[in-house]
Amino acid sequence: MTTHQSSPAVPMLSTRRAVLNTLRGSLGNLVEWYDVYVYTVFASYFEDRFFGGDEPNAGIYTMAIFAVTFVMRPVGSWFFGRYADRHGRRPALVFSVSLMALASLVIAVTPGRSTIGAASVVILVLCRLLQGFATGGEYGTSATYMSEAATPTRRGFFSSFQYVTLVGGQVLAQLVLLVLQSVLTDDQLESYGWRIAFGIGALAAVVVLWLRRSMDESLPESATEGEAATRRGSLRELLVTYPKPLLICFLITMGGTIAFYTYSVNGPSAVKASFAEDGRTGTWINLIALIVLMLLQPLGGLISDHVGRKPLLVFFGIGGVLWTYYLVTHLASVHSIPGAFAILIVSYVILTGYTSINAVVKAELFPAHIRALGVGVGYALGNSVFGGTAPVIYEAAKKAGHVPEFAWYVVGCIAVSLVVYAFVLRNRAETHLDRDAHRTQLTRAAATPRQ
Repeated sequence: MTTHQSSPAVPMLSTRRAVLNTLRGSLGNLVEWYDVYVYTVFASYFEDRFFGGDEPNAGIYTMAIFAVTFVMRPVGSWFFGRYADRHGRRPALVFSVSLMALASLVIAVTPGRSTIGAASVVILVLCRLLQGFATGGEYGTSATYMSEAATPTRRGFFSSFQYVTLVGGQVLAQLVLLVLQSVLTDDQLESYGWRIAFGIGALAAVVVLWLRRSMDESLPESATEGEAATRRGSLRELLVTYPKPLLICFLITMGGTIAFYTYSVNGPSAVKASFAEDGRTGTWINLIALIVLMLLQPLGGLISDHVGRKPLLVFFGIGGVLWTYYLVTHLASVHSIPGAFAILIVSYVILTGYTSINAVVKAELFPAHIRALGVGVGYALGNSVFGGTAPVIYEAAKKAGHVPEFAWYVVGCIAVSLVVYAFVLRNRAETHLDRDAHRTQLTRAAATPRQ
């Protein structure tokens, strides 16, 4: 006699596996983004080691290196996106975190300018370019993986953990700074303490490599069959067949990424400058505010699962247009702890409208056989042009006395993306992720022998 008693267990198993895969994928994301942000968090401590203490533009040069690394993100997105679409998401994620860890280890042991001269800067630039290459692959592949590995009714919630760990990487970097500030003097931090921070990122990758090797593969079974299997990961197909989704992905990223770096990198830098006489106070403010931003991500994802993605993006766009000028022009002059903290929190609530769901929104634009490439390239181009350049443009604007002009530049970018959120995106329509999940379910049902 045929029985269907096992059917109710399928959703539970699916949810359990989604949780485990999200955990494995997001922990790797955490380590990679820690390696990205440890650079900006500790920049003021190591810049003199590479540029010399008598260089007046050391801060600008240090952030310029941070910006230059974004040049490699589109290249990394193309390479890893193509690799992930052809060979699977899991091996691409393992490869990217390995490169990131290697570069962090080299930075940690590189001698300073006083020892090897200008070669120290060359090594720093090369390592950061390698990390930019790896990060370009990490975002598109992890965004794709978490969106595909999630249960259909909780895609917003599960995919939000990409930014939980992305922000978590910055939180971890701030926490490491706080611990080191507690046990080392400023002179010791400038001498060798910053090297410890980079070394931690390299060592953490050993655990991540082990975790990622045990992840399930999320590439839908339907993408491995027929014509799709012969044309996966083709840049030519992406540009010829999917130019509109690629452009939409770029424009979605444009306002969100410049807001992210302005709010979460320039914002903490302004707080740090405001409390320069007591570095730990500024670090505590930034740390707690970033933890709040991190905890907001699943909430934003959950809300999107109930009301759709579009309302959250529109909320971010309107809030960013109205709030950014005040944030950029006033935060650096706030010397009150509650005041600085409140400005950051308002900024991070607005930012959550984008960060919590941008991964799944972009993943929904492309079919499985070209998803990692499309998401990665669209994101990397927007991120390289607008996001990665934000810190160095802000530093240059601050030095030249043009901070208000920088603020209007950020507002303009967010406004362009707001137009896309409001008039191009459709809310709660069927997406490529829905169709892929349905096809995979039918394939598995047909392959399962009936009792």
